[in-house]
Amino acid sequence: MLLGIMRKHAKSWLIKCLIGIIAVVFIFYFGYSFTAKQGLKIAFVNGDLISSQEYQKAYYDLLEALQRQYKAAWNDNLIKVFDLKNKALNNLINRKLISQEAKRLGLDVTEIEAQKAIMDYPPFKVNGQFDKRLYRSILNRNRMNPEDFEADIGQDLLEKKLKQFLFSFIEVTDQEILDYYTYSNEKIKIDFVQFKPDKFKESLKLDQISLEKFFDKNKEKYRVPEKVKITYLEIDPEVFKAQVKIGDKDIKDYYDFNIDIFRHPKQVKASHILFKLARDAAGEEEKKVKERAEAVLEKARQGDDFSALAKEYSEGPTKSGGGDLGYFSAGKMDKSFEEAAFKLKINEISDLVRTPFGYHIIWVEDIKEAETKTMDEVRDQIIDNLFANTSGELAHEKGLSLIDQMPYDIDLGKYAAEHELKAKHTGYISKDENIPGIEDDKKLRQSLFSLEKNGTSELIELEGKFYIFQVSDRKASYLPEFKEVVDKVEKDYIPYLMAEEAKKAAETYLAELHKGESWDKLAESIHLKSEETNFFSRKDSIPGIGYAPALHESAFSLDTNKRYPDKIFENEKGAFVIRWEASEGIDKEKYQKEKQQFRFSLMQAKHKRFFEKWLENLKKNAEIEIVTPVDSTR
Repeated sequence: MLLGIMRKHAKSWLIKCLIGIIAVVFIFYFGYSFTAKQGLKIAFVNGDLISSQEYQKAYYDLLEALQRQYKAAWNDNLIKVFDLKNKALNNLINRKLISQEAKRLGLDVTEIEAQKAIMDYPPFKVNGQFDKRLYRSILNRNRMNPEDFEADIGQDLLEKKLKQFLFSFIEVTDQEILDYYTYSNEKIKIDFVQFKPDKFKESLKLDQISLEKFFDKNKEKYRVPEKVKITYLEIDPEVFKAQVKIGDKDIKDYYDFNIDIFRHPKQVKASHILFKLARDAAGEEEKKVKERAEAVLEKARQGDDFSALAKEYSEGPTKSGGGDLGYFSAGKMDKSFEEAAFKLKINEISDLVRTPFGYHIIWVEDIKEAETKTMDEVRDQIIDNLFANTSGELAHEKGLSLIDQMPYDIDLGKYAAEHELKAKHTGYISKDENIPGIEDDKKLRQSLFSLEKNGTSELIELEGKFYIFQVSDRKASYLPEFKEVVDKVEKDYIPYLMAEEAKKAAETYLAELHKGESWDKLAESIHLKSEETNFFSRKDSIPGIGYAPALHESAFSLDTNKRYPDKIFENEKGAFVIRWEASEGIDKEKYQKEKQQFRFSLMQAKHKRFFEKWLENLKKNAEIEIVTPVDSTR
């Protein structure tokens, strides 16, 4: 109520005096309180203190990161949704444990190492050189002081050193790589018989008791989720376009101020074929890769289709697109790659180009020379932009004005009417449903659902329009009575019964096969057709069945000695009985080409699992005492 009065009369002298008195009280009382909080002890980790100051920094770092992510959709109720307070404390406990273990192992980070890491950090460089003013400017923008940032860098370097030490004991053997590669690339072929649920529809008999039993067994499936009603104001910039006046001076000023927009640097459209090679590859390995690249270069120069060569030989991410990189200007690619590409003429092919990624063959398909468009050429574009920008600013100002004048506890619909605006209302919607008529997103809905009843959002921009939302009503989640959802239950129960019948038929079929019945004769006796797949791997969708990890594992466990699985397989298409038909081993030559890639992938996975387990054990054996619960620190 008090806040409502203050917001309504924010410009009166009485309120200004009141605000002044509150400010004095805040400085003397809460200023003391905040200082006192700096001395709070939050927790001890093996005897080492986590202070309130450390905790507040960790908490606000997480908070600001989420606020940047959610932007105007943020509200403080999301703090509980994401459990930020406990997350910040857990992060600090983990960092403390890592620091302690690094110290026990004799690991440390020197001041020189920390300085070098900061000076090598790309965002702090201008023309490849560390820029102190840029460094301080970026820290100021992120509300960080150099001491805290340098401490964070030191901690990151220490964690990196600790991981290097721990990971030095982890090896990936050639056998592990071969096993991993085989698991990913071996193929099999199967026969299958499909029992389609639709075939059993006519024989079904429904009764009320069975229907109610099905409902009781699956009650949670019919749970009605929490729902809210939303009232909102839409402030559309289009409404304000009539107020916008644009003159020749406005157009010229816009053109002069944004001249860089109308300058287009030279661009080349290029494709490339990449032969991967590590920067520090041994001489023998480099020789082999270079020889392969030279052989393909010769083919390209003899007139072979470049796109086809890239699809066959390239080892880069653009392989499937024939190596196409599209148009790019200077400063977008590796320097060596860029220099070579910009020296080429249209339809010219480069010599081999060495970059940190390996050897490249570059073909330039087209060149767009640099140009600056005249003001007359872009006049219509400028006018459109000025209309959009100015009407957008007017709409934004209107939205902020409505927020600033809004009493604390208000019915948004009535408030809109008082300002000659029309509020819009939704029916009850769940968190998974879009707000009708609005291209909203998951973050916005999460934010709105965290508001209390009659809670109002800040001004939110969506697709160029501005909105103010209010949760006008809420309905808690509940389990409905059978009679409320009888139609839904019946709709689900019939397919369930059909699937059950298909399952029983498939299980009977599989049992007969295990008894020694002939695959072909058995299928023929019940008028079913046996189908054979092509060869597929574990990562492929099974032809005629679909992607089915459980079936993959079952199928790949079969061989000549055991052709039938122990169980049938079910999915939305029905029930399946399979028979192993043939296996196909890996391509040894391809394995040798991809071996290092799989080694790296396997090593990363082992490192991740090992570190998570190591930290979990460290935490389990640590003495952790929470002195001040984090909820009481704010």
